[in-house]
Amino acid sequence: MTQLTESVVRRMPKVALHEHLDGGLRPATIIELAAVTGLELPATTPDELRAWFERGANKGSLTEYLQGFGVTCGVMQTRAALERVATEALHDLAADGVVYAELRFAPQFHTGGGLGVEAVMDAVLNGLKRGGEESGVQWGLIVCAMRSSPPELSLKMAELAVAFRDRGCMGFDLAGDEFGNPPKDHIEAFHFCQRENFNITIHAGEAFGAPSIWQALQYCGAHRIGHCTRLVEDMVMADGRPIALGRLAQYVLDHRIPLEVCLSSNVQTGAVASMAEHPLRHYLRLNFRVTLNSDNRLMSGTCLTKEHMIAQEHFGLGFDDHEKIVINAMKSAFAPYKQRCALIFGTLKPRFAALRTELGLPPAKYPRRRPE
Repeated sequence: MTQLTESVVRRMPKVALHEHLDGGLRPATIIELAAVTGLELPATTPDELRAWFERGANKGSLTEYLQGFGVTCGVMQTRAALERVATEALHDLAADGVVYAELRFAPQFHTGGGLGVEAVMDAVLNGLKRGGEESGVQWGLIVCAMRSSPPELSLKMAELAVAFRDRGCMGFDLAGDEFGNPPKDHIEAFHFCQRENFNITIHAGEAFGAPSIWQALQYCGAHRIGHCTRLVEDMVMADGRPIALGRLAQYVLDHRIPLEVCLSSNVQTGAVASMAEHPLRHYLRLNFRVTLNSDNRLMSGTCLTKEHMIAQEHFGLGFDDHEKIVINAMKSAFAPYKQRCALIFGTLKPRFAALRTELGLPPAKYPRRRPE
């Protein structure tokens, strides 16, 4: 099996489905924006600030991991700041080989400077539009509601997302700490999305077990699951390998529910104890629809290239696996069917084929991983 170098993986076309807008700011941008707003920062240089975010993320706790967002959201309170951050995000993703990205954020966290949530959406979408035009990255926006917020506010966020669907808002998400905040508490927001034929993805099975995933699917109608590390709890294991699936895991497999896997952040938040214990190896072996994502590039000190390299190092991915994961992600995107097909057949497959030729590899033949 050919092991790819980081430079080759960086040149691979990639698709990002789970990318938080407020988790990927440039440290230099944070410093410049903080100087305007008067926000006090924990560090004064870009390198020191980056290191501060990464230290906070590596404490093995989702609660502590999320503390860094107080700083990033703190500087994203004006139209100019929101537009700038959105534009820069697509440029940074383009530099990492990303050709399609769905970025998500919670508009309710960006009204401290006096903007209404509609103005917040307008600013972010303007920034993404400009960034897409300048970088060539195609994009979509996902609105996050927060588990700890009142259900009435979640419904308002769902209505906000749908109101901006014709300008590039493609989906609705529920994020935040899972403990004590089950997704079914926000069921009215999800029922609204279902009535509007709107896309749903939910953070589930990250800090809480399989019931969180079950609720996300069966109560809330999720089309994709963010993280989903705890789905492995619905598998019967023997000698460290799954030998049978429970009804939930079988449902996810049979219905090809996309899993938005975020390797680095799963270890950093304590969702898994170590990379060696991450269930990705089981998901790959059983042919679940896996996608790879960077989650929060700043906090986790990562990017999509690094996530693919981690998967290659720890789970033995070869070229076919990398390509299949990227194609999986594009198939699972919330973009319209015609756009998905155009990117798969007009961009992804030709660019992977060119890399195969360059590396002297045979034509694509995706392996079918089976239980061993």
